[in-house]
Amino acid sequence: MFEVRKDEPKYAFLNNAENKAQNRYGLNIELTDASSELREKSLNINGDTAIGENPDRYKQHGFYFNSDNCIGCHACESACSEKNDVPVHLAYRSVGFVEGGTYPDYQRLNISMACNHCDDPVCLTGCPTRAYTKFAEYGAVLQDPDICFGCGYCTWVCPYNAPQLDPVKGEVSKCNMCVDRLEVNLKPACVAACLGNALDFGVIENIPENRVQAKTEIPGFPTTDITHPNIRFQQTQSTHREMTRTDAMPLKYHRDDKEGKFKPVVDEKQGRQKHWNLRKLLTSHESAHVIFTLCTQATVGAFLLLLAGPLAGLDSLAMLQTPRALLPLLIVMVAISTVGLFKLNMHLGKPHRFYRGFNNLRLSPVSREIAGVSLFYTGLLGYALFALIDNAFIRFLANCSAFTGVISGAIGLFYMYKLYRIPARPFWNHWQTGSAFFGTMLSLGALIVAVISVCALPLESIETQTLLRTLAIIMAAGLGLEGLGHVVHARDMQASGNEGAASYYRQVTQYGKSYILRNILLGFSLSLSVYMAISGFSLAAGLLIMLSMLVSSAFGRSLFFALVIPTTMPGAFFWKNDGFADHARATGLADAPQHGVAYERHHAFKVNELMQTIKDHSLRDMVDHVKWIFGK
Repeated sequence: MFEVRKDEPKYAFLNNAENKAQNRYGLNIELTDASSELREKSLNINGDTAIGENPDRYKQHGFYFNSDNCIGCHACESACSEKNDVPVHLAYRSVGFVEGGTYPDYQRLNISMACNHCDDPVCLTGCPTRAYTKFAEYGAVLQDPDICFGCGYCTWVCPYNAPQLDPVKGEVSKCNMCVDRLEVNLKPACVAACLGNALDFGVIENIPENRVQAKTEIPGFPTTDITHPNIRFQQTQSTHREMTRTDAMPLKYHRDDKEGKFKPVVDEKQGRQKHWNLRKLLTSHESAHVIFTLCTQATVGAFLLLLAGPLAGLDSLAMLQTPRALLPLLIVMVAISTVGLFKLNMHLGKPHRFYRGFNNLRLSPVSREIAGVSLFYTGLLGYALFALIDNAFIRFLANCSAFTGVISGAIGLFYMYKLYRIPARPFWNHWQTGSAFFGTMLSLGALIVAVISVCALPLESIETQTLLRTLAIIMAAGLGLEGLGHVVHARDMQASGNEGAASYYRQVTQYGKSYILRNILLGFSLSLSVYMAISGFSLAAGLLIMLSMLVSSAFGRSLFFALVIPTTMPGAFFWKNDGFADHARATGLADAPQHGVAYERHHAFKVNELMQTIKDHSLRDMVDHVKWIFGK
């Protein structure tokens, strides 16, 4: 257990008071009943098997923040980091601020924020490795970095910046509610260290002594509708109608008098000038996702055209089953799909733990996507091995592989779409994500088939020309669907007035020229595919549409990842500011650890780490893990 000092001050101890039965969301604050087996289990803190004697041990606890009292001293950050041995470039608790007015009527509102141990923790349901657990003890949402393989999906879905992805270690960690202190009736370290009595902690909905409010929102705090966070606020001091952020995020907050809330709106702090920003666009942290999604969607599309096309009445696609076309097509599809999967796996913080991605099939769309895409790849490989062998049993295996690939490919793409429908990222949380993914599947899938057909089949034959016209129609359908989605998405994001509108503002300014190029190339590709569908195929037109579609797809998918703005907590000028982090890495300031910025060093060691781990019996661990999954 945590050792309590003899001179521990009184304010460091929890206040045990009479509690309410339910919170404001209608959920029980008591998390177990008296007969529950959970009451007989220890948290095994530091190997101690004893059970804490806190009388409120099985009630939902939460933080209380009094913004009137916070002076921005960062003592809470320091206490948390010291207790948990957090590296300088991370912070489980951080203090950001918003400001309003001008001199002499200037106002700063400090906000200290950590994990809110939500009633509906989206980090838990999203995590593919099941690294998260919500405990009946204190309602704490705890995360195990040793289970995490560093995909970072929890950092996408959390609206409050709570999970911290370490760019050095390649794993996520976060606030653990200081459950070891709670077990001995002490408040978390950040609360005990607060100089201004701005932070408090206890059973949720209990208003602490000398406080008069327990609000769920203050300016800069994202909506509570997503996760029902267990944090309450007091803010009695009046604020200006507009509060701005000092970080690089193009957002500010306006007070809506009808609802009595501050809502995010666009802050055009970067002006209206258009830029290319190519280096940041095409070499971002998410480039692996760009390659993986495009490669997977393209190969699934080509595989569906190869096998399901003739069944759907597209008789010209039956030509693809001839050995002359089938063999190179399968080789190309396997190669492209392999590149996509390799890039995705090496993007993980711990790629040698990739097999843990199947752990949360019950809840996580990431696990389901991984399972679907992996089965598709297995079906594709099986069909590539068996399709050209003339044997009844082998033909049966080829048919089974084909069926597996078609069904699992569709499932994988569906959950690829579902995992991006994230309420905390409004720019992605739109049906256009699905139209873009499905459109890419059709257009790039048809492009792969068309390229192989041109190289492997006689161009002068009527059958080949008919096939290429059919593929041009499919390309046009995919490009048209994608273009329609972009038009509607741009309109909806402009009208949204939230982080989606800020993403659109970034799209037409910070990446404005890249965005225009994508639109021009998309329109050109669509026009050229329609022309080829009507007038027939030519090598010059085919080469143009191939180059245009590849560049358009690369720019479009890179914009998809680069533009998204999460419903995030405000940072400070230096701390938790993406703009300063980019500047620090570009100028070398990141070499000084006191700036709190780190390079993504774990990527440089991934191949060596992967090979060394396999050498050190990781294969045996993998087999044991698979047995554990099926045993569950």
